[in-house]
Amino acid sequence: MIEKIKENMEGHIGEEVKIVFNGGRNRVEEYQAIITEMYNFIFVVKLQNEVNEVKSFTYSDILTQTIEIYYK
Repeated sequence: MIEKIKENMEGHIGEEVKIVFNGGRNRVEEYQAIITEMYNFIFVVKLQNEVNEVKSFTYSDILTQTIEIYYK
């Protein structure tokens, strides 16, 4: 299943996406980001904000619905 997620994301490297992060206890954060790099267990995104912050997530975060990615 994780391989399928990786294959799907590979076609969107360099594209802008919307990431919804469910941090639990009613803490939901939304990010506009660009997928910059993909590794074996994590992927890196660069946020589209004032400081161009960089965040990393695991593919299992998508599988467990901790984050949701919406492609534009």
